[in-house]
Amino acid sequence: MNINNKTIWITGASSGIGEGLANALAAKGAKLILSARNQEKLSVLKQQLANSEHHKIVPLDLAEPEKLLEDLPKIIEEIGPIDILINNAGLSQRSIARETLLDVYRRVMEVNYFGTIAMTQAILPSMIAAKQGMIVTIASVAGKVGGKGMSGYSASKHAIIGYMDSLRAEEAENGLQVLTICPGFVQTNISVNSITADGSTLGTMSKAIRTGIPVAECANKIIQAIEQDKEEVIIGKGISYWAPTIKRFFPGLLRKLTAKNNYRD
Repeated sequence: MNINNKTIWITGASSGIGEGLANALAAKGAKLILSARNQEKLSVLKQQLANSEHHKIVPLDLAEPEKLLEDLPKIIEEIGPIDILINNAGLSQRSIARETLLDVYRRVMEVNYFGTIAMTQAILPSMIAAKQGMIVTIASVAGKVGGKGMSGYSASKHAIIGYMDSLRAEEAENGLQVLTICPGFVQTNISVNSITADGSTLGTMSKAIRTGIPVAECANKIIQAIEQDKEEVIIGKGISYWAPTIKRFFPGLLRKLTAKNNYRD
């Protein structure tokens, strides 16, 4: 899909991969709808983007999916047709499964799964009516391969990949394109903002994230996947890139590796 002059809605746009995508897509001539919880950060970002007057800000919280389903139809009607939705907003978790409170699992699923579904299903009717559109979801390699210390996060990403696989199959005949992106370790604050077993914020950056690929590189690869009409792409380096392939061809080896090592430290 050609990016120039397309209307693209990005959730989680205020930082990390979302911010990187906003900068790169604006430079390619896209008209952006920028969403996140922090309106102030979105305003600062908007002013920094190429053709800033073409972009809009819509603050929202994916932790409130029912409210999204209530509010979004009117917002979408005011904005007009959306060519591409990029489901980027998410919440990570770092804790051992046996120690993690049920409420922590619910919070992660609320944002990563139900919030993403709410965004998607609010925008779907207009895309189906137009017989065109693309849903891009930033999942994770953790949605392909589980490992130590991320049971809730991994489960939520497995779930959203399954939803998007089904959506792709169901709506292909209606012109809808569905692209799932599975990044490995990317240099963002995802581990800093992760919640722990009791719901508190971790507050530190893991070595794996610190030594991951730069945000700009990840954003550029995502945009290439959009332009090439891909359906699923894995992005990363080292074990975070190769883990799904190892799981497919050498599942026993991967199980031993993940039991022995915590690759997200």
